[in-house]
Amino acid sequence: MFILILAAGIGFFVRNMLRLRGAIHLGVAQDTTDHPKVRLLRMLRLALGQGKMGVRPVAGILHLFVYIGFIIINIEVLEILIDGIFGTHRVLHFLGGFYNLLIGSFEVLALLVLIGVTVFYVRRNILKITRFQKKELQGRPRRDANMILYAEAVMMTLFLVMNACDLLLQERGVTPYVQAGAFPISQWLSPLFASLSSPTLILIERGAWWGHILGILAFLNYLYYSKHLHILLAFPYTYFASIKPKGAMDNLPTVTREVQLMLGTIEDTGEGEETTPTFGASDIMHLSRVQLLAAYACTECGRCTDECPANQTGKLLSPRKIMMDTRHRTQEVAENIRHNKGTFVPDQKALLGDYITPEELWACTTCAACVEACPMEISPLSIIVEMRRYIVMEQSAAPASLNKMMTQMENTSSPWGYNPAERETVLNE
Repeated sequence: MFILILAAGIGFFVRNMLRLRGAIHLGVAQDTTDHPKVRLLRMLRLALGQGKMGVRPVAGILHLFVYIGFIIINIEVLEILIDGIFGTHRVLHFLGGFYNLLIGSFEVLALLVLIGVTVFYVRRNILKITRFQKKELQGRPRRDANMILYAEAVMMTLFLVMNACDLLLQERGVTPYVQAGAFPISQWLSPLFASLSSPTLILIERGAWWGHILGILAFLNYLYYSKHLHILLAFPYTYFASIKPKGAMDNLPTVTREVQLMLGTIEDTGEGEETTPTFGASDIMHLSRVQLLAAYACTECGRCTDECPANQTGKLLSPRKIMMDTRHRTQEVAENIRHNKGTFVPDQKALLGDYITPEELWACTTCAACVEACPMEISPLSIIVEMRRYIVMEQSAAPASLNKMMTQMENTSSPWGYNPAERETVLNE
């Protein structure tokens, strides 16, 4: 039974990851093979080392507890897997003192995780920290965040209850509960179960054991539908993301070539574009794979929106919403293609307009505060710029003030419309 459940859990997880890969591959491929050492070091600093979480100490320390606890406690899952497959119990107890140290460390971390998720729940739902109350987090995103907190609390509780009952059964000499492990936390829970009979204790211990491993498998498969995909995707995103300075913008190759031809810095060899390029992005198919990966890797923590000067002054723009909308649209298109056997059937919708409005895009000051604030340096700015390019270059629908500025730059090389001969006079005045 255990092997069948394990195989099903892993099978569904692999299916979900293949779907995720297909969704991300709807974007445009980019060459991300340059500077592998720089990319690796950034991944180790941001994803593995949590290098930017300490900027906000309270959240940073609590997240570190949950992060380390999640990783290290799941080492214990290795023993559960072996026991489940071969019908053994605490198969690694032969490690002796080191095993006791491991189990004791797991228990302390489990307690820290419980403290962490409790404080996170209080901050989100009772203290109602401002960045968790934005419009885009209402409904499912709020339920998703709370559901994960519940799940983590339940799994850690099951782990401690399992050990508390195991300790009592060890003390009673019940087979096969061998004397193994140190229980610095669950020993305080064991008196709650001390009056129960040994068969009842075995039932509770086995129930907690099954609940713990089933919870892990369920959590693993829920990731695909949750913002907590960042647990997995933080690593590839921080490796593949652009290594240019945060405010740097990519030039469009087609436009660059036209400018170079106009200036005479290159010669026209007659090798033009075979197809008319799309300037900017109106939907997710025009964005890069890295940008779609970023949308799935976003933690929805809201630090970007919290630091955004446009959002602070009451503008409609929320960088977090930009990422969430990009993800939702990507999922919608991927589902469309899957339901239509590999072909996208036009649904009369697009990322630009149906999800993200021009008002949001033009509120951005391109200051890159959102990128700087993000623990993984995700860039809503890159998506905003691509969509504004589409508005300007494909739809010719830039705001009147911007059109005026661009016309004056073209005619006088000045955004204010003064020709070079008049500038000194104007400045002196």
